[in-house]
Amino acid sequence: MARAENKVTAGPASRMVAEMARRLRLRRGWTQEQTGHELGFSAAAVSAMETLAQPASDQMLVKLEEVLGEGLEFFEGSRKYVRLEKYPEQFQNYSLLEQEAVVLRLYATLVIHGLFQTEEYARALIGGGYPPLQEARVEELVEARTARRVLLEREPTALIEVVLEEAVLRRTIGGPEVMHGQLLHLAKSARRRNVTLQVLPLDCGASGEYAGGHGGMNLLETPEHDHLVYLEAQEESLLISDPAKVSTYAQRYAKIRAQALGPRESLDLIERLAGEHT
Repeated sequence: MARAENKVTAGPASRMVAEMARRLRLRRGWTQEQTGHELGFSAAAVSAMETLAQPASDQMLVKLEEVLGEGLEFFEGSRKYVRLEKYPEQFQNYSLLEQEAVVLRLYATLVIHGLFQTEEYARALIGGGYPPLQEARVEELVEARTARRVLLEREPTALIEVVLEEAVLRRTIGGPEVMHGQLLHLAKSARRRNVTLQVLPLDCGASGEYAGGHGGMNLLETPEHDHLVYLEAQEESLLISDPAKVSTYAQRYAKIRAQALGPRESLDLIERLAGEHT
């Protein structure tokens, strides 16, 4: 949904995309209606993109590259920067690191990790949060979150390990139908060769050992083989690079992973829970 305030708040990447798209369109002598027809969007959507009333969506950037790109890969290269501008401020520094990481080790304690959320689950989660957001902002955040999944298809492949608390799988977000789709998507993701998914069971602490009590974390290894930890709570974030602290988090993650169900047992549990939502 186009919003007048976007014209003021739009970031530099969105502004550059709008300017380049307009110039390439005019060089071809196309109207906004003709351009929309070629892109598969309405003339109003093209106008909103060029005037920044609604910055280009990821889908529009893909089509702009196909139709107006002229082999420059400008619009393709802009995708991650336009996506970055849509994220909450506290997430922006981490998001680029995530997309370039060679290894990700993730531990989620409250909800399905954002990399593995379906569109419907993300919409229910974001739309049901507090303080309430305008519908247009909800959709913007949903698109930005689901666009993160390009990491799963990226070449070269990233190695991703994720541990989910069993409570995350049992917490219904958006109703039974949404959870059914989410759990099936999670099971499909777990079968990827570059993904190892494990579930930390509810009874993990029954014997007195539970390493997950400090909350969720994201550990990543950069292409330069630097190791970082990203923590987020209550819309505040912390990016840690100190080697000693990173080592402590890595050891804790290893203990959490050791206490979790194995990948095969975890997949069986997810599929069984998905069946309960049918």
